[in-house]
Amino acid sequence: MEHDNQPDAVICNFCGKAFTLPEDEVEGNLPRVLICGHIFCTSCLQSIESRNVVRCPECEVASSLPEEGVYGLQEDTRIIGLIYTIKMNKTRRSKCRRRKLVSPNVDGSNDVQQPADLEAIERAVDQALATAAERLAKLEHLHETLTTGLAEQVKRERARLAMEINLAADKALYATQKWREVELSQLNKLEAHFSSSQAQVYSIKEQITSLTNAMHKAKKVFRVPFLKEYCDLDKILETLQAPVDHQSFSTKCLTMSSGLSVIFRSFHEAQSVALSMKIDKIKPEPLPVMAAPHYQDGDVTRCAEALTGTQHSRSRPKSPQKPGRRSPSYRRSSPSPPRRSNLFCPNSSVSRQSTPDVVIEELIVEEEQNIVPPTGPELANDKRRTRKRGNVFDSGRNVNQLVVVTHVVNPCHFYVHYVAEKWESDLLSKKINNFCARDDSYFTFSDRVESGSVIFAKGKEDLWCRASVLEVYQNNCEKMVKVCPVFQLASVQVFFMDYGFTKNINVEREVASPGPSVNNLNNQLRKVNEAVYAELSRFCPQAIRCSFKDLVPYDLTKGWSQEAQVEFCRIVGSAAVEMHPLGQDKDFLLVDLKKAPMDQCSDVAISVREYLVFVEVARFYCAVKTGRRPLKYYPAVYPQILTKHNGVVSHISSPGDFYIQLADGMESLLLLTKLQDCYNAEVPAGEDHLLIYCPVIGQACVARFEDTLWYRAEVIGHPGGRKVEVRYTDFGNQATVLVSDLRKIKDEFFSLPALAIHCCLADVLPLSGETWSEGCISRFVSLVHHKLFVVVATEKSPKSKPLPVKLYENDETDSSADIAEVLIAEQLACSKDGFKSSDTEVPVNDGAIWDPPLDASGGNATECFDLKSQLSLSKSLTDLKVRVTHVSSPSSFYVHLAQSDAQLNRLSELLKEACELLEPEAAAWKPDMTCAAHINGVWERGQICSDVTSSSCVEVKRCDHGNKVKLDVNNLRPLPSSLAGSFALECSLTDVRPAGGQLTWTATACDFMSNYLSGASTLITIQDLRDQRPSPVTLHCTNKMGDLVNFTDFLASKGLALKERKAAAKKAHEESSSAVKTPPSPAYSLTPMPPVSSALTQAVAPRPAMRTIRPTEKVKTELYKAPELPCLGHNHMTISAIKEDGLIYARTQNADCQLEQLRDKIQQSMKTLPNQKRYTWKTVKGCAVIGPDMLWYRGQMLEVTGGNVKVQYVDYGLVENIPVVHVYPRLLCEHVPQLCMACRLHAISPVGGSWQQDAVELLKEMLLYRRVDVHVLEVPADPRQPLTVEIFIDGLSLNDILCHHKHALKDSTKLKTPPLPPAVSILDVWDIDTEGLEGLEEVMLGPFTEPTLPQEDELLKVRVRHLQTPNELFLCMEDTTKLAVDGETLEELLSNINANTESLRELSNFPLGGPCLAEYSNGSFYRAKIIDIISSDPVMILVQHVDFGSYDTLPTSKLRQMPAELLRFPVQVFKVHAAGFKAPNVGVEDEVLPYSPEWSVKATLAMIQLLHGNLTASVVTRVPELSVLLYNDDDNLVFLSLVESGLAELD
Repeated sequence: MEHDNQPDAVICNFCGKAFTLPEDEVEGNLPRVLICGHIFCTSCLQSIESRNVVRCPECEVASSLPEEGVYGLQEDTRIIGLIYTIKMNKTRRSKCRRRKLVSPNVDGSNDVQQPADLEAIERAVDQALATAAERLAKLEHLHETLTTGLAEQVKRERARLAMEINLAADKALYATQKWREVELSQLNKLEAHFSSSQAQVYSIKEQITSLTNAMHKAKKVFRVPFLKEYCDLDKILETLQAPVDHQSFSTKCLTMSSGLSVIFRSFHEAQSVALSMKIDKIKPEPLPVMAAPHYQDGDVTRCAEALTGTQHSRSRPKSPQKPGRRSPSYRRSSPSPPRRSNLFCPNSSVSRQSTPDVVIEELIVEEEQNIVPPTGPELANDKRRTRKRGNVFDSGRNVNQLVVVTHVVNPCHFYVHYVAEKWESDLLSKKINNFCARDDSYFTFSDRVESGSVIFAKGKEDLWCRASVLEVYQNNCEKMVKVCPVFQLASVQVFFMDYGFTKNINVEREVASPGPSVNNLNNQLRKVNEAVYAELSRFCPQAIRCSFKDLVPYDLTKGWSQEAQVEFCRIVGSAAVEMHPLGQDKDFLLVDLKKAPMDQCSDVAISVREYLVFVEVARFYCAVKTGRRPLKYYPAVYPQILTKHNGVVSHISSPGDFYIQLADGMESLLLLTKLQDCYNAEVPAGEDHLLIYCPVIGQACVARFEDTLWYRAEVIGHPGGRKVEVRYTDFGNQATVLVSDLRKIKDEFFSLPALAIHCCLADVLPLSGETWSEGCISRFVSLVHHKLFVVVATEKSPKSKPLPVKLYENDETDSSADIAEVLIAEQLACSKDGFKSSDTEVPVNDGAIWDPPLDASGGNATECFDLKSQLSLSKSLTDLKVRVTHVSSPSSFYVHLAQSDAQLNRLSELLKEACELLEPEAAAWKPDMTCAAHINGVWERGQICSDVTSSSCVEVKRCDHGNKVKLDVNNLRPLPSSLAGSFALECSLTDVRPAGGQLTWTATACDFMSNYLSGASTLITIQDLRDQRPSPVTLHCTNKMGDLVNFTDFLASKGLALKERKAAAKKAHEESSSAVKTPPSPAYSLTPMPPVSSALTQAVAPRPAMRTIRPTEKVKTELYKAPELPCLGHNHMTISAIKEDGLIYARTQNADCQLEQLRDKIQQSMKTLPNQKRYTWKTVKGCAVIGPDMLWYRGQMLEVTGGNVKVQYVDYGLVENIPVVHVYPRLLCEHVPQLCMACRLHAISPVGGSWQQDAVELLKEMLLYRRVDVHVLEVPADPRQPLTVEIFIDGLSLNDILCHHKHALKDSTKLKTPPLPPAVSILDVWDIDTEGLEGLEEVMLGPFTEPTLPQEDELLKVRVRHLQTPNELFLCMEDTTKLAVDGETLEELLSNINANTESLRELSNFPLGGPCLAEYSNGSFYRAKIIDIISSDPVMILVQHVDFGSYDTLPTSKLRQMPAELLRFPVQVFKVHAAGFKAPNVGVEDEVLPYSPEWSVKATLAMIQLLHGNLTASVVTRVPELSVLLYNDDDNLVFLSLVESGLAELD
């Protein structure tokens, strides 16, 4: 290699050899930086390495090498960049020698510059730039040294003066306090007293600015040589080559004080003392030396070391300790790893000295010793760290640090090392290994291992490390012990405080040794004596315990997965990452880690936290806003107004939304070629620095399409599943691709703006006035897609809106067809002035479908054609585009021809004009009469199908659709005879018959065809045109893959139909006929076709293949029905959700039962995911939502924000932000009202006016998913508004609980309960024809007669009929069972009734409390009363057997009307409370009664055994409930044995 042409910056100063970069398999000689800052080549450093230490040849500062040796030292990136620049310039120079560069002269002539002169200029600029780079590095190093020294200088002087002021103030009385405060405030302006240091800093800063400007100008001249005519090149070269004058920048000024000193004087007199204190100007003296090396002029490296304190820790005197005494932190009582940072903070005392130097040292040492030992995140702010880096939670700035992740438990529990402390970490490791090499570190038989103590253990790579003992296990002992002799130690668990991981160390016993030995133990563990402990006490633990802020597992029920840890380790690796402190939580430092980009300086860093969320192994606990601002493409350049340009339509959504590419240049072809060459190059696995890990919405990138080619794109959405939605900026189409198919875009591909221009057809509107029809879009695609056109922009438009353009066919004639005129002529669109007439015959519509009615302005279009009120078929009966309007069965369904859309549209307008103002007539509507019917707000033609019923209803057939509806006669009007007719064609499928040998179609086949075809656009071919209906047709439709299929074959493949046998010739004819069909698909595939000519190839770039147009579909849904509000009073409800504003959502018991049935119905109706389309979400209110468990729920749209929507689950009350792809605009079970209702607490106000987070958390903890007693106080007029309630939890008012915890205050103005509203009778009007259904009217019976209750102190002979709890019983008096009415007892009467149950009629009325007969499990009927209706589908009734007291839930089939004679007998049982005992306060049994948890199942079974036989009851009290004492045959209280066994307590 030639060294003469190499600049000094790229040559090693020690050996004189040039630095080289690694090429192919040849290792390079890279420049590496020592700790002192000097730079040498790798070969030199290897030659002077000795015992893993390199001593600098210039300053003789020793540098400890890392584990990798010399190759582990940091490389100098600036010199490497300079070498690379020189290499690239040589390559570029060799190419430019063959070119001639022309520089413009003043007189306008062009002179050719000789290559020799150009080469000389470039060589001079190269050498000057190299010298300038070295000079700039030295100046920046010197500036950093002086700036740091000045800050340290100010810090020392401020500490000294503060000490003197405080000492003087302590000797004064109260009068001196004000003086001290004033003087302390003046110390903020102390920098002004160091004028010489500030002048030095300012001078160096000016030189840096001048040198930077000169380098910038030189680079411009190097790129554009003729610019040297406009600048002083000699002066620039002189500035670049000027050396750094070390003599002019002396660092001696950093050692001088400010010249200020505090003077204190006191004058004593007989009865008084006079004090004098002031700050006086004295001669500046050198600052007191604080264990720092001497400064030397010109020695920048040593000056920097002294100012940054890199050698301060070595020379600091140790704090003395008394022998035999350890600090409290040496042996900790808690073995928890998070409390690791207080292991080396010993207390010590330092005697006061009289000199100022000693006082300052004493202050700093005492301040270190008296601080509370840091733990967890406090370790990051330890004073021993903050002296070097500053506090990570400094309020003035956000300090970011480079760290290395050392150990990962999960994303919320990991440990990091500061990169800035690597030198200190290496020094600590060296000291520890030196200590462990000494004999006094070995364990002896007299030593013991104690939990909480500190020892040395072998960690990673068999290096000795500090560790804290967590658990100690002794031989022949299963449990953990606190202290164990070393010769009996079995295993120990230690925590490595400098790395963050835990390790179990098993001590193997020596089999060959006759007695106990500690040799194996010393191979793995070493002890820490007091001297070593004191030496290492100044090194704080290196591992900082961190956690990602606001990050939780993706699946909260399963916790952190192994995949989360693997992804975390993969993205971080062993490289240094940037740590952003965001706060702290107990023992954790809350952070975010960002991985710096490796390819381009303009790219944004990768947030590890956002990456874990993106790959779906974690999610945010709350919304997180990112501060990224990714680069954007330059917007597309619009063509000039009213100027012709050649262009190609690259993507189409509709005539009002498409993209074009101008074909005036070769930019698109060149760009596409360069993209493929750049991104198809093979890159070794794991070394692709262009990979994108966490795409951001709006980020520019390069994406691979389905044709495996790379295109420029922009990220526009995150649909989930590690996929992103991108828009191809040069074509306009969108696609969903995997993240692995994305690459970072290089700077060179930003030079071209976006090539796709967003356009719309000028002066044309949709036929309906709102949305483009499917037929119009299909026709527009066939006319313009991927074809060369002449494009003319008609007016200016902002970049945010489409550009109005006109498209003309590209031919040589002057009469080029305007695409907009073609659409208007075919009646697929209209101009801004309405339809344009045409003398030619209107072609058949390709499939336009009329959606909404035409605007009033469109009425002029009727002049273009004659209205035909009857269906007319064209001559061709094949491939007719139709829409299926109604399906009865495969043998009878109705279709509407697409060519009749305009006729039907005009007919609707005429019917509206003719019938809108007519009043209803009392006409005698008869079957087969025609009429005009008002259906769903639109006037249509109809035909009467039945006579008018008693409720003024009539069944009407829709002539233009085929289905039948029931209408009130007030919605009917006479139909003008001129408008009579029908546009609906009744059809039947040919060559198909019902499956299973049946003559009629099954309901499954009819429903399947109806669900699949209703409202769908299809193609039919009429086999035989005849007057008889239905007409036999073959029907083709598209499946989910977009393929055209025969629906007859489709039915047969599903097993719902069988194909008819037919002749082979006819079958062959059909196959050949279907083979030539080319119908348009409803979804338009925009596959780029290969160019047909060279001219078109030059103008049209290759396109992404297989793009489907998804036009925006306008959809509108209403809200779900309002919830059914409960009655005033106490109700049992389940709390389902609590909002942040304190609003509580609850469900009644009936709603809970309905919820289970509703959930099953929803899942059955939504078994598959519907096709996702682009919708207009502004008009969507009610919707269907896919929950996190992949089940469907009913929801309500609240807000649309970007790609996410805020929805509320109407049956639960929860509010959630979810991606828009999880929402579908469809109502599920819309007849079922909302099941949860909002509630607001009565007479209570939150503290501060709004509910705090801790108050909401308390409400969730107490109420969520619990059934509580809700007292409804006020019912709103709007059922969607919140109820005013008061909630009771186990008898306690929720208001009192919130006030007790100081979360709320009672509102005295609302304490009075509002009066109950008057009862309003609600009458339901049912439109049901009950003719012939009237039967015998059910007799409504009165309530049962209650039994006569006994008096107090009365003794009764009783038997227990039913036990609810051990102290809640239903008793029956023996006299009551023998009561006879008309000579017949109740038991005899029920026996007669059960003998003839066929005569009993089923129950049809279900009033609450009403009497009935209920079937018991033995098949007999007994008297009962209705308690509640549990569910409605199926209907389940809760009843109580009044003669036994038990409850039962039965269907209506097991209930009968009760004969009236059974009411003559009173109720046989009465409910009592067994007095004298109660449930135990402390339950020890696991199984309890679900409805009464205070009682155990064991106590209940024991009580049942005690209640057999004859019992005597003694009435204790009747108020508030009937309480009795029960005695057995021995006159002993029944419950005594229950109390003795501990299953109950005395009351």
